[in-house]
Amino acid sequence: MRLLLVEDTFDMAEAIMIRLERSGIACDLGRDLSQAREFLAVQSYDVVVLDINLPDGRGTELLKEMRARGDRTPILVLTAEFSVDDRVSTLNSGADDYLVKPFDHRELEARVRALYRREAGDKAEDILLGQLSFNATARVVRKDGTPLPLTRREFTLLEVLVRNRGKVVSKERLFEGIFSFDDTDVGMNAVELYVARLRKKLGESGIRIATQRGLGYRLEVDG
Repeated sequence: MRLLLVEDTFDMAEAIMIRLERSGIACDLGRDLSQAREFLAVQSYDVVVLDINLPDGRGTELLKEMRARGDRTPILVLTAEFSVDDRVSTLNSGADDYLVKPFDHRELEARVRALYRREAGDKAEDILLGQLSFNATARVVRKDGTPLPLTRREFTLLEVLVRNRGKVVSKERLFEGIFSFDDTDVGMNAVELYVARLRKKLGESGIRIATQRGLGYRLEVDG
């Protein structure tokens, strides 16, 4: 999953990003509306976490712009405002969810993942593929009932493939899901390395990652 966080308070932004990145979510940080627009112009995201009060305007401006151009990316709004009218107005502007400051970072992560699952269409907690059981919420993959020791990026790579199972996923899309703009020292070939590692760990599990030369990768299930 790749997420855009739009938040101008550095301490809060840093804490959020540390929490989410430890859970395998690649995060980009926009400190104001201008930076957020620049990111959105060149990158697609699975979820946007958007603060309301920003140095160069209100987050609802960006929210309305995105919805006006047909961008349906799930948006979770962060707000310090407690008024019911304010919350209702934010939801009516196109937000998918909101969280009132201060909040528990565990709740933020849970809500982000809920929005991602809803958009992806997988409502079940466990997805069964061959001999594997994949649980995005618990971030656990089991092979014949035994947990597989995946790193956060290996898990995220598998998650993108599982969400798009049966479809070809480009190397660029996988790269976007695993790495953020801050990972400037990482090249596109890193995807091949992580695919190789993941293949080795999956082993004889009834699923395989097939290479579609010149196109990308596809998760296939035997039978």
